Amino acid sequence: GGVFFAAGEPVYHFLVTPPAFDTEPGTANAIAPALAQSFMHWGFLAWAILGSLTAIVLAHAHYDKGQPLQPRTLLYPVFGEKIMKGKLGGVVDAMCVIAVVAGTVGPIGFLATQVSFGLHELFGVTNDYSTQLSVLVVLGVIYVTSAVTGIDKGIQIMSRFNVFLALGVAAVIFVFGPTLFMVNAFTQGFGEYLSSFFTMSTMTAQSAPDWWMQWWTVFFFAWFLGYGPLMAIFVARISKGRTIRQMILTVAVLAPLATAVWFTLLGGAGIFYQFTGVIDLTEALNNFQFDVATLTVAQALPGGTAMAAAILTLTTIFVATTGDSMSYAIAVVSAGHDDPSPLVRAFWGISMALMAAILLYMGAGQISALQQFIVITAIPVSLVLLPSLWTGPQSAFAMARAQGITSQRSAMPAPEDAGER
Repeated sequence: GGVFFAAGEPVYHFLVTPPAFDTEPGTANAIAPALAQSFMHWGFLAWAILGSLTAIVLAHAHYDKGQPLQPRTLLYPVFGEKIMKGKLGGVVDAMCVIAVVAGTVGPIGFLATQVSFGLHELFGVTNDYSTQLSVLVVLGVIYVTSAVTGIDKGIQIMSRFNVFLALGVAAVIFVFGPTLFMVNAFTQGFGEYLSSFFTMSTMTAQSAPDWWMQWWTVFFFAWFLGYGPLMAIFVARISKGRTIRQMILTVAVLAPLATAVWFTLLGGAGIFYQFTGVIDLTEALNNFQFDVATLTVAQALPGGTAMAAAILTLTTIFVATTGDSMSYAIAVVSAGHDDPSPLVRAFWGISMALMAAILLYMGAGQISALQQFIVITAIPVSLVLLPSLWTGPQSAFAMARAQGITSQRSAMPAPEDAGER
């Protein structure tokens, strides 16, 4: 999602002033608010949802107490054994799986349209459903293979390659792109983000147009909420052996900062080229054609075609890492432990690719319907996440007492603490 929207979203907010601001669109004064609004959507709030407190709760419950790595475990402090053994627990797990499948099918479909458009622009390949289907097949083979080989092999290897490629692309953009403009834009945009944080984060339908709430803030945060429980499972699994401090710093602090830098590099460069007349994305972005925006900005960067191909590759691998991690996480929910069958991982990966193919075949309107479905499924999932606001700190203190790293523990650990060690 970040790669798909990173180039186009800041430019869109530059051309269409967000409701939290009153700057004239398309002017120098609109640059900082445009980036600030993008940071708002993809920054600290977004990453706080994606595996921070919830991951602490699940890590403590699974590795210390032996409870299953399933969304229902997040509700154990509220409902007790009833949620673990009754039908309600099955409903909670199914609801969270449906939400994350809907949230993953969307990016897979977005990627197919983006790569298909890119292949057409760069190499003259026909931009039609057959090309999109071919992209889905290749993508599916990549992330299903990665998911089947497991966290310590395929998923880790592809994630590392993803990071190194992203760093390489970022370095080229920063060194050879409009460097001074991007540095100034990031400084001013991040300052605007911090100073206008509460204004942007508390926008409602009464203070913003309905279309804005539907297409932007509400959709994005519904998307993140839908991902929340299964992202928490994945983060808890890959964080085994690390401290809570390391996990929170990585997920809730470093990740949003890195995201803000990435949006500044691609989106900030896009704003610069739009502002100076090198490109014109007005029509494409008014039609929400973000696949066009990404490629247009990429071609305007130094290296042109090579940079566009590198960004398309990067986008593909980003989506593949989403596909393999969520295939793995859904399989974990099905199994209830952190070593699910490779066949179950493959089943979910293939299913999501097939659903994306069906949606693309039915037409662009179905992607819009999927967005609405993501919002709807996120409403009950948000209730699953809610108890973590107080059970997260409780779990952290329990682990600290068990490990003897807090003054709140007694000289000798209580029996339940000793069992949690």
